[in-house]
Amino acid sequence: MTLACEYAIVGGGVAGISTAIALAGLKKDFLVFEQAPVLKGIGAGFGLAANAMQAFEYLGLRQEVEEIGFYTDTYEVLDHKGRALIAPDAQSLSARYNQKNLTVHRADLHRYLQEKLPPESIQLGKRLRRFERAGDGIALHFEDSTIYRCRYLIVADGVNSIARQQLVPGSKPRYSGYTCWRATIANGAIGLQRGSETWGPDGRFGMTPLVDDRIYWYACVNASPNSDVYKNYSVQDLLRNFGGYHHPIPEILSSTKDEDLIWNDIIDIKPLSRFAYDNILLIGDAAHATTPNMGQGACQALEDVAVLTDEMKRTSLVEHAFKNFEKRRLKRTKYITDTSWRIGRAAQYTHPLVIGIRNSLLRIMPAAWAQGTLKKLLEVDFMAISASK
Repeated sequence: MTLACEYAIVGGGVAGISTAIALAGLKKDFLVFEQAPVLKGIGAGFGLAANAMQAFEYLGLRQEVEEIGFYTDTYEVLDHKGRALIAPDAQSLSARYNQKNLTVHRADLHRYLQEKLPPESIQLGKRLRRFERAGDGIALHFEDSTIYRCRYLIVADGVNSIARQQLVPGSKPRYSGYTCWRATIANGAIGLQRGSETWGPDGRFGMTPLVDDRIYWYACVNASPNSDVYKNYSVQDLLRNFGGYHHPIPEILSSTKDEDLIWNDIIDIKPLSRFAYDNILLIGDAAHATTPNMGQGACQALEDVAVLTDEMKRTSLVEHAFKNFEKRRLKRTKYITDTSWRIGRAAQYTHPLVIGIRNSLLRIMPAAWAQGTLKKLLEVDFMAISASK
């Protein structure tokens, strides 16, 4: 069996496509294998915090990405009546690190990244069934019965990664305890200018503006996994649930159509003890999928790409680069995953007494806690990266 490519990237999401762009910049031979028949961003919006923008800066993409994102200088956490619980000074931290916090539609970012690659470098409709080591390489077996051989495998196929579960059989996704709806709608008469997240007794509701006069919103409620009830929820059902929340939540829901809704349970994976397996490397959600409570899923994937690129510039021994990547990323991604899990549990409280205690505590100590958490998010291992650029 002949070598199809030096590097095989399984997964064509943000992590996989960004890795491919980085490998192209390093003049490496690669192919991206994506299971979907059409490559597009699935989902709605997400945040690109300053740490993600630092990664784009390192990859030489920041300025162009800023053009498709909406600059957010604040993101408050409110109670269901619209009163502030947490109001971190994101603007001052952005100024400190000279990076903007943006929100972007996943499809817009995906389209932009995909255009950076030659079409022939992406193989579509390739769902991985299994892999096996073959000599000094790896044979990839796909469900369409094709087999490709590579020397190095970068696994970027998300939280449900087949390759990760083959490497680590106990790494199946874990359910968070809550389910989520998302949508992107026209801003129009709503006129939303600021992002926020609301924590209330009937669930959470988040909203943020996007470019082209759009709004991205999401709503989370506690539920059993794969609930038949919530699977069939309509906008009217969500209005009944969140109709008593502050302006403009009812107006946003009233402006949403049923066909706009995207629904899924919120899952992550328990932090792993390894990312590197000789000539195989796990990155992005395949390595450290997190709940979205810190807005760091895509951000951590982009950090992965920057750190991997940095390590590959430092050594010609790819297995060493993979292992050094692991050393630099394990502790940080574990912190993100564990902290996000705890925030999600606290945000989803429904008992009135517990909510009252939580809200009172947040109101008396939000500044130092929120500012410290943001600071820890932004202080990435980019000083070393910048020095080696």
